Amino acid sequence: MPSAIAIAAHPDDIEFLMAGTLLRLKQVGYTIHYFNLADGCCGSTITDRATTAGIRLEEAKSAAAFLGAIHYPPICHDLEIFYEKGLLAKVASVIRAAQPEIVLTHAPSDYMEDHQNACRLAVTAAFTRGMPNFPTEPPRHVSDVKITVYHAQPYGNCDPIRNPVRPEIFVDVGEVVEQKVASLARHASQKRWLDESQGLDSYLEALRSADRVVGQLSGRFEYAEGWRRHLHLGFCGPDDDPLGKALARWIAKS
Repeated sequence: MPSAIAIAAHPDDIEFLMAGTLLRLKQVGYTIHYFNLADGCCGSTITDRATTAGIRLEEAKSAAAFLGAIHYPPICHDLEIFYEKGLLAKVASVIRAAQPEIVLTHAPSDYMEDHQNACRLAVTAAFTRGMPNFPTEPPRHVSDVKITVYHAQPYGNCDPIRNPVRPEIFVDVGEVVEQKVASLARHASQKRWLDESQGLDSYLEALRSADRVVGQLSGRFEYAEGWRRHLHLGFCGPDDDPLGKALARWIAKS
């Protein structure tokens, strides 16, 4: 059975940016995997770091279970996702365990460093999948699966200096957008926090609004997620596009 993994920075990033595509892949027979690198410990103004991290871990597990995804525990604290060997060894171990042919991750250029560094770690970890001389933590056998890496839209569909970013691939998520919303609602601590500061259900409506904007960019879909394909060198063949092939009925390309 083919496999796909979403690798993101924080609890709820997958739900906002990637969950619709994961659900579509599951519909066509993929095993899906869910990996947040940071523990969400800074996501509260009320509870302390350890308590917040514990709450957010349980919320992420619940969201992954709702999506039908295999969950991997976080490997660092918020704002401590750095491109360094120790974290890379841990991400590479997960890649080798999941053996995905599709990696979904953040945009290379996004509004905060955690997202950019999570992307860099995911890309390099995928690159090292077949290198027995690169040790992983925990140790894992190498994988010979060809991997295609896809980058999600940056938040706001712009890079950090406000240049617009347009997807190469649009995935129609209209039929699953409410499942995305339901998975995001599993992050109850974040919903409560933003409900109190920004109004009832603002957290959930932000997801619908973001997917509606990408749908408008597609010119075809009411709700969509956007993707750009990473350069194939070291990962797969020049024409490999397993996402486009698997989800052809729900795909538009720019």
